[in-house]
This record gives sequence, C-alpha cells and structure tokens, in this order.
Amino acid sequence: MLQQNRNKRKRMVHNMESKVSQPYIYEIDDNEKSLNDFETEIKEKESEKIEDIILNYPTVYVHNWGSPMSYDVYVGETNDIMQRTKQHYAEMNNVASWQYNLRKNNATLYIIGHEHFNKSMTLDIEHHMMLYLMSVENVREVHNQRGNPQGKYFPKHELDNIFQKIWHKLHRLNADLFPVESKIRQSAIYKASPLHRLTEEQEKAKELIIEKTLKILQSESRGQLIFIEGEAGTGKTVLNSSTFYEMYTSAEGFGLNDLECYLLVNHDEQITVYEQIAEKLGLTDRYGNIVCKPTTFINHHSEAEPVDIVFIDEAHLLLTQGKQSYQGNNQLEDIIARARVVVVMFDENQILTTEQYWEECLLNEYRDKAKQSDTYIELKNQLRISASKETVNWINTFTKDLKIQKIPEDEKRYEIRIFNRPVELETAIKEKAASADSALSRMVATYDWEYNSNSAPQMEGRLSKYWEVMVDSWHRPWNRELQKEMDKKEKRKIKSLAWAEQPQTINEVGSTFTIQGFDLNYVGVILGPSVKYRDGKIILDPKESYNHKATRNRTMSDGTHKKFGEKLIQNEMRVLMTRGVNGLYIYACDEELRNALIDASK
Repeated sequence: MLQQNRNKRKRMVHNMESKVSQPYIYEIDDNEKSLNDFETEIKEKESEKIEDIILNYPTVYVHNWGSPMSYDVYVGETNDIMQRTKQHYAEMNNVASWQYNLRKNNATLYIIGHEHFNKSMTLDIEHHMMLYLMSVENVREVHNQRGNPQGKYFPKHELDNIFQKIWHKLHRLNADLFPVESKIRQSAIYKASPLHRLTEEQEKAKELIIEKTLKILQSESRGQLIFIEGEAGTGKTVLNSSTFYEMYTSAEGFGLNDLECYLLVNHDEQITVYEQIAEKLGLTDRYGNIVCKPTTFINHHSEAEPVDIVFIDEAHLLLTQGKQSYQGNNQLEDIIARARVVVVMFDENQILTTEQYWEECLLNEYRDKAKQSDTYIELKNQLRISASKETVNWINTFTKDLKIQKIPEDEKRYEIRIFNRPVELETAIKEKAASADSALSRMVATYDWEYNSNSAPQMEGRLSKYWEVMVDSWHRPWNRELQKEMDKKEKRKIKSLAWAEQPQTINEVGSTFTIQGFDLNYVGVILGPSVKYRDGKIILDPKESYNHKATRNRTMSDGTHKKFGEKLIQNEMRVLMTRGVNGLYIYACDEELRNALIDASK
C-alpha cells in the first residue's frame, strides 16, 4: 500500500511537470534602440498576457558578446526588464565595467519570461544559468560575482522542468552558446563547479570553515589547520571550490580587502579544471595565478610573508618525501609555514605512491591538532555513486575488506556487471558512451602493464607502437598514448578537456593518474594480475604491479625502509572502482577472482 501511494505521488508530479507551459524567449541586439523597439513590438503584437509576463513580472536575462568560439556573458534577473536593462546601458561608458563590452556590434540580449516566474524562481533560474554557462567550452568568462540559490518556495517542484524547457529553446537559438544539456552536465568543470547547490552536510562544513577562517584572520595567529576528511565521492571537491570562491566573492563584506588566497592540488588533470574555473569566473584576471601546484606555491612564497588562506584539494596527494622537483620533507608542513590558515581535503584511502605515504603517527598529529581547535570535519554522505546502500556496501566490502559478497539487485538501477572477456567489457562501455546521457563512460585498469611517458615501447614482439594494456590477444593503448599521433590542431582542440572528456580516449585504458578525482557515468575496471583471489579472500600481489611508485621502499622517519605495496595497490583499486556514477563493469584477469565474481553475480 505504501509503495502504491509513492507511485501515485510520482505519477502526479510527472503529470504536473508535463503540463508546465513553455517559456517566452526573445533575442534582440543588445542596445537601447533595439530594446525600445522590442518594447513597442511586445505591446503591439503580443497578447495582453505575454506583455504582462515580459514587462510587468520577474524575468531572467542573458547579455552576451564575443565570437561563437569565445563568448563573455552576464546573467541577471529583474522585476522590470526595461528599467534594469537601461540601468546597465547607463554603465556602458565605464571602461572598468562589464557593460562597457556591450558597445560591441555582436552583443546580444536574451530575455526570458514564464507564467510561473516569481522572485525566488528567477533567482534560482539565474543561478542555474550561471552554473551551466560557466561549464560551456565556448564561454570565456561569466561576469556575475555570485549566484543566489533559493530555499523552499512555490512552485519549486517545477524548477528543473522549466529550466530544461528554457535551455532547450535557447539551444535552438544558439547552439554554440547553449549546447545540449547532457554535454554540459558531463563536463569536468560542471562537476567541480563552485556554483553547485551544496547538501546540508556540505553547507554546514562550509559555514564552519568560513567562521573559523575569519576568526583566525582577525587574530594575530598563523599556521592554523582546518582538516576535512571524507572518502571518495563525499563531495570534497565541490565543497573546496565553493568555499574558495565564496572567500573571494565575499572578501570585501568580510573586511578582507587585500585577501591573498590560493587553491592547490597535486594532480595534473585536476589543476587544469581548477584553472579553467578561475578563468571563467574572472578570478584569474582580477587576482592573478591563484591556482597552482604545491611545489610551485612553496617555491614562490616565503615563511616571512605568509599568505592569508590556502585551500588544498586532494591533500592526500601531497608529498611527504623529497623528489627531484621538491627538495623538502613534507609539503603540508611547508605550506602551513607559508599561510595563516590552511584548509585541506583529505582521504587516506586515495594515497597511491610511497612518496605520498603518511606515517600514522604524523597523520594523527594533524588530525588531533585540528580536533583540539575544533577545526576537524568529517564528510560521510556518499554523493557520487547513485546506488542503494547495499550496493555501496558491496563496493566497500570488496575494496576495503577484500571480500566478495553476493552482488545485490539495486533499487536505484546502479549496475554492477561482471565480464568473461575484456572485449565484452569494452563493447558494453562503448555502447554506454554512445548514448548522450552516459557519454562519459571509459575503461580503466590497475597499473599492471608497463608504461613510460618519456619513451616509446620497444617494438620487437609487440603488437602495437603504443604502451598497452594486454590480456591474451586483446590489447588497448594506455591513457594519453593516442594523442601522440595527433597534429597540433587536434591537440589544441582537446587541450582544455580532462582525459575522460577527450573523444579518442574511448579507445584507451585510463589509470589512477588520469581519473582520480573525476566522475564517470559508467566505469569499466580491468583488475590486472596484481589482484587475485585465493582461499575465499582477495589478495594483492605487488610483484605483478608496474607501479614502481607504489611498490618501492619507503624511507621512514626513523631511517628504516618499509614496503607498502599491498596497501597502495588496494587504494588504487578502490579509486578505480568508485568512479562510476551509474555503473561498475568489471573484468578480472585472475581466473579464480573472475569466477568468484561471476558466482557472486548469479
């Protein structure tokens, strides 16, 4: 009976959404003459109802200028479109304002109305529009300072449906500025955007971070640590980017007029995404290169002149041992010495190399320091994997406890599928990637096959000129191999895209080095020879791994040498198996493991 009532409510909501009317959208040249002509035309040619909706009720608008390959945009909402637009035009002589750009001949204005618009909904539509446009490849910069997502109001349940109708109409008017919705939602920038509405858990964490940070900055203290811990998929990246952006956009209101704030991440793919976000939101133009790698930050700042705040995403990737480019002993300690407040996002289950390995006593020192000052936060809610609790538990049991349970049926339709051959897994992933809704589906593998980015493979006895993942007669190139054959024009085209967004990578196999920190719709995981199944338990064999950074000796603080290969390979496996939002497809090279997984799926 309870399920029947739920289904009935779902049908009612669906029917209400399907009856939501279409928006009214007008495209005009962005100048005062065109605006006045538009007002006259609305009054003379449109019905009294439409005239009322556009001229007397809340509307959303989008100013844009530039070329089809490089747009600048400003999104707004208003209760009086004529008066508000003329106020913008009055600022056109101010060289420092975004309105100055409206002098350009190709500036265009989109005016959007709907019969169900009220102030709260137009604020939400404005925020959604900023989030989407910031994620569009052809948009250079979104000139708004910040969005303003709303709480509950009537009719909030229509918001998504109305926004989709608006975007669909705008796409028909200008596909370069408003591409298909699925392309935006699957982009790496969209997934890491600071404009996402936060969950209650994230919102509370953000408020605490800002509160503690402001208190520290108002005092004379320095070297303070705020420690946020959460496993893969708990929303650390969005929390990090949202809080970082909030500090900059609200700096003046916080009384921080000369704020020095940096965002660091020790990951090639992720640094590119953060750099693009900073550019698209105008932070780079206003504040310079505020996104960088840890070593770059350390080399360009001194302990004598600490910056105000440093945010570190994927802090588990920081080095705790020197290497060629970094001559210190602990990157986190060096960063703390160069900042008044350091905010870290950490997950020890994603540490992948010996040079990143944290001795337990040292890691607990940082945790305890944060707990004593009430600046330790733990994120617990799983946000990436769209699956039931039972399915999440199955993945956790496999990757953490190294045990195989019966694969549950998932009420949310998350798919766990086991394959007999790698070619079958590849076919299934390519079928998913062919769909617009799951185009971000890729194959990945444990680092159990040779790869060297600095040299070409020896051709003798090899089936290909690429470094490859090879299983019997099946073989596919490792990540970043196919781009070596591209010309300069093709390479420029994919330069700003994360590995999984590049079209040629559907024919490659990714690794933790390209996929860590990113979502996929469906992930096809090849568990190589380092992952085996013996006597009812998964075992990890470092001798089968080519990840020398995980299997070599680590010099400990007391001078002894230890190996952590099994633990680091386990972390590698977990990173790969938690990438899929809607599904996890598995092929295991080890026959006993493959058979155990097939039995678990029956």
